[in-house]
Amino acid sequence: MRAKISASATPRRRTSCVRLWWWWSPIAPFRDWPTFGERNLSSGNQRNEGTFGHDYTEERMATAEVTGTLRSSAESVALASQLRRLARIATFIAVLTSPAAYFWFHKQVGLGVGESIAATAGVVIAFRGFVDLVIRRLIPWPSLFGTEETRLREEDVVNRRRAWTWRFYFRVGIWLTSVITIVWLFRLAKNKPDATWPGAATSILNGIGHVLSTPSLWIQVIFVFFLFMANFLIFMGPMMLMGISQIRGYEPGDAEWGVKLDDVRGQAEAKEEVRRIVTLWQSGEAFERAGGKRERGLLFLGAPGTGKTMLAKAIATGFNSPFVSIPGSGFAQTFIGIDALIVRWLARKAKKLARKWGGQCIVFIDEIDAVGLRRQALQGSSMALPLDTVEPSFYGPFGAINSSGDLIHESAAWREHMFNMRAPERRSPYPPWVNKAVDIVNQGIFPGMMGGGQGQLALNQLLVTMDGIDNPPFMRRFLTNRVNSFLDAIYIAPRRIGRVSLRLPKPRPLGAQIYFIGATNVPFERLDPALTRPGRMGRHVWFRTPTKEDRKDIFDLYLGRVAHAADLDTPVRRDEIARITNGYSPAMIEQICSMALTNAHHEDQTSFTWQHLVDAMTVVESGTAIGVKYTPGETRAVAIHEAGHAAAAHAYRPEIESSRLSIRMRGGSLGHHQFFDREERFSSWQSEEAGDLIHTVGSMAAEHVFYGENSVGVSGDLGQATARAATMVGVWGMAPPPLELNGHADDEVREKVDKRLRYIGMRLMNRTRGSADFHADPVASVLRDPFKSEMAAQFLGRAFVTAYAFCLANKDKIDQIASTVEEKMEIFGDELNRLLDAQHLEKPEIDWTKEETWPRM
Repeated sequence: MRAKISASATPRRRTSCVRLWWWWSPIAPFRDWPTFGERNLSSGNQRNEGTFGHDYTEERMATAEVTGTLRSSAESVALASQLRRLARIATFIAVLTSPAAYFWFHKQVGLGVGESIAATAGVVIAFRGFVDLVIRRLIPWPSLFGTEETRLREEDVVNRRRAWTWRFYFRVGIWLTSVITIVWLFRLAKNKPDATWPGAATSILNGIGHVLSTPSLWIQVIFVFFLFMANFLIFMGPMMLMGISQIRGYEPGDAEWGVKLDDVRGQAEAKEEVRRIVTLWQSGEAFERAGGKRERGLLFLGAPGTGKTMLAKAIATGFNSPFVSIPGSGFAQTFIGIDALIVRWLARKAKKLARKWGGQCIVFIDEIDAVGLRRQALQGSSMALPLDTVEPSFYGPFGAINSSGDLIHESAAWREHMFNMRAPERRSPYPPWVNKAVDIVNQGIFPGMMGGGQGQLALNQLLVTMDGIDNPPFMRRFLTNRVNSFLDAIYIAPRRIGRVSLRLPKPRPLGAQIYFIGATNVPFERLDPALTRPGRMGRHVWFRTPTKEDRKDIFDLYLGRVAHAADLDTPVRRDEIARITNGYSPAMIEQICSMALTNAHHEDQTSFTWQHLVDAMTVVESGTAIGVKYTPGETRAVAIHEAGHAAAAHAYRPEIESSRLSIRMRGGSLGHHQFFDREERFSSWQSEEAGDLIHTVGSMAAEHVFYGENSVGVSGDLGQATARAATMVGVWGMAPPPLELNGHADDEVREKVDKRLRYIGMRLMNRTRGSADFHADPVASVLRDPFKSEMAAQFLGRAFVTAYAFCLANKDKIDQIASTVEEKMEIFGDELNRLLDAQHLEKPEIDWTKEETWPRM
């Protein structure tokens, strides 16, 4: 739908000027020629539907006066054809009147024949350029959008380029004329005898020549330039050099990391995805000929220590192409703008290596979040946490799910937490004295110049660089544009003769394929969307923390490299090793294999055994295990506490499997029960959550069965149980199901049972959290609601009574578990599960109406 505008003064004035110039110009004898020739673009045939004479012109002018623009592409094509004809007529008129200019230069000015011809040609060309400017000023440019005729589109480009070139020449001419005129008027005011306009121009040229021929001027220019560069290098050079020095370029054969793609274990999906992409990088010509487009960049996402850098090295080793790496800290600069220079230096080095080695190069940016975080202007659009999401809490060095540290549940979230805890602290790439000097400068010596080490411009420059990798070289584009513009502007050089072009060809990209790989461990939502969009780092490869099956795969690699006992190669033993090393990274697995072999060699053995491996695990974790001895009574109490956890979990949580039971002090915990999910799951049922509550309060129930009271060590268990119960009723909409009362349907009995359960639950409920803000503390917010609080208390009370009845019915068996762990201090893997299975723990039938069912509290 075409937008109409009212007839304003401007189009009416321009229309009158066009008519006046049309009828009174030197081409008036040609005004009876056809004014506009339309083309019927809807059909394939081209035919002239134009009318002739003044009537058609008046109609077109009226249309332009009403709409202010062209009505259709057909009219644009017709206008383009008529403008081309008008330009040819103007050239004809200029050439026709050129003898007068020649005789004036030759006779009046006194130039030679050759000089007069050259000057005449210049006048004709300048007149032709002036006519083009006047035409483009009075008549709107024709829009050829949608026109497929190559000749018209090419001529339109030439005309626009000519107009731009002559507009520049005339502006320069007007400026020079103004300067000469001012000098002339100034000399005229002083009554100088040679005060002529040509004399003023000559005087200016002589003065410029005298200044430029003075040796002292050039000495001063060179001296000032040298001082500027010296000051820049002294002041900025060291900091820029520290950033550039972190850019490491490796050519094929320069470095061997000894890492192959098959050595990257535990990331089968990520490795296969990378293998597909790298195959297209290396030999994707057929893919591009079929219409595909190779990925420009890869983004590795995952927790620290999951193999992102190792996989990048494997790509560089197997790709057999140059490899350029830089850490994200390399872009952190003190002064604004230095980080952008480092990005340009990085791109230059990558392009140089790519041209040298067949046109391909890989750029790896480790910890790219240091430069690629979401910019400040986009912070408001970051993803918010949904209201129905409650982030899990982890405590202590082993990521326990309760504050006392004695329940450790291996889950995907737990593994992410542990790997993030092991991430090395990010440090400045500069020495301490540089950081100290930067702090002094930032206090006000050079206000407004500091970049703060955040790489403000590095991200912008990196995005521009990634988009411009395939652009032709700047100088080649500049020279081609200027030469072709000059040839078009002089009018006498045709664009082509037949099929032979008389212009420089369009510059093409050098064909260097630069591929970017970034690695980060921050959440994807915190990265700038401009960096992660398709066309840049649009292919995202996720690295998960090693699960049990992943750890088996990693052990297959590292155990195959060291001498070990044959019994460690059995499937049962490999499965057990993977279970008891939950939370281990590939680097930790390699370390315990090497340490186990060290222990074996210390005992004059050529290969290590299962015991050596377990001892190595203990040494690796010794940084958090404290070698203290409890009193006999305290040792027994801790063993009972942990045995209550393990027994309740074995009976009421079939979806998990115990991997370690320990009464060794670690951090603030006197012992712990460690377990993991048998299967990777992403949701759970109410019955499973109720089993989790029984497992959590099983320690307190065991203490009440054996001692008639509980210790202070249950505080973390009660906090975890309270949070779980509040989440069940306040977030997940769960409610306690009706109890089976063995045929007693009396409401009074049911109310009595519910009241006792609520009392026990209220007594157990942790009340240390007081915030009412759901986002700040969702548990406290739920517990402030009396109705929700009563239901949470029901859940807690029922779980504790169930755990108490279970421990009471299995008291001797729990005592046997506690005695065993008290003797060995720690039990791992299959040994622990055999111990639990041998007890034949039973879930008792609970009669809620009997008094002996209820604990004395």
